[in-house]
Amino acid sequence: MSKPLKLYSSIGVPNPPKVAIILEELQLPYSTSLLDFPSMKQDPYTSINPNGRVPALQDPNTGITVWESSACIEYLLDTYDRDNTLRYTDGPELYLQKSWMALQVSGQGLYYGQRTWFLRHHPEKNIKSAIDRYGNE
Repeated sequence: MSKPLKLYSSIGVPNPPKVAIILEELQLPYSTSLLDFPSMKQDPYTSINPNGRVPALQDPNTGITVWESSACIEYLLDTYDRDNTLRYTDGPELYLQKSWMALQVSGQGLYYGQRTWFLRHHPEKNIKSAIDRYGNE
């Protein structure tokens, strides 16, 4: 690998740090582009991630762009973890690993995202019932 990867992120959101941890663990060079919430929802960023959320990851070494934290993590592991230091490739551990990823993607991640929305971005502030609902899950 010769060129640094580019991680699109934002301050105070839960998902980009997951990708950054994998980049750090694999000792991959990368730069971070910090976006504010309004700019995520418009071009040019929506041409990178049509969902208009972070993270997204661009790899100039392969020409591949991926978005959503689990897709970014899987891409990094499949492409750069050749010694399988951060993942299992077979046996019962592989399926336990997949179970944890599925839980994070389909449950925990959604609740964290909603809690962050109500804490930081929702126009009506201090909606305790919503913050508690998503924080307690």
